[in-house]
Amino acid sequence: MTLKLGVPSKGRLMEKTFDWFAQRGIILQRSGSDREYAGAVAGIEGVSLILLSAGEIPRELAAGRIHMGVTGTDLVQEKLALWEQLVEPVEELGFGHADLIIAVPKAWIDVDTLDDLDAAAAAFRAAHGFRLRIATKYHRLVRNFLRDSGVADYALVDSQGATEGTVANETAEAIADITSSGETLRANHLKILGDAMVLRSQATLWRSRTAPVDDRVRKTLKELEARLG
Repeated sequence: MTLKLGVPSKGRLMEKTFDWFAQRGIILQRSGSDREYAGAVAGIEGVSLILLSAGEIPRELAAGRIHMGVTGTDLVQEKLALWEQLVEPVEELGFGHADLIIAVPKAWIDVDTLDDLDAAAAAFRAAHGFRLRIATKYHRLVRNFLRDSGVADYALVDSQGATEGTVANETAEAIADITSSGETLRANHLKILGDAMVLRSQATLWRSRTAPVDDRVRKTLKELEARLG
């Protein structure tokens, strides 16, 4: 058995992950063309590289099909209901920073906080006969956050495309989405509620609590974590 390490398969997240491991003497690289999801590891024995989408990595960790993986905090907590029982963070990698926030139209001059949003949602339903819609890809995180914040009269609508555009397209009245600079929000005439920071996320190395471990993998895990510490 080898230790299976899941890493994002493309883009800047993959490149920065490769760089982060390289700085610690562990070389990750693709084997074959960019279209092949195969990789190789040099600098440490007993590690297999598994290239996956960042969104697949939480599921593979939870199922025990990989021992360690790099993905965002937001994806782990959104996709895994009992994530603390299934995975544990090993180390934050210092890149891939993004905040999950709630934003409303700039034109809503009286809505700056979650209390304001709650009042606006009640008024919206009274005026229109249906609940204020919040577009998001992060249903679990947003629902839990709004429940804990006392906001009740809303409906989450799924956003598979550009969430920031749903307000202009009149398919939602507000959004909950990941942002790093806020430029896209401003370009779409949206503002972030002052107290609506749902989650601060960054790329993190996670360890599966469910993956099978034999003596060889246990030894490799110990060596790998010593190298990364």
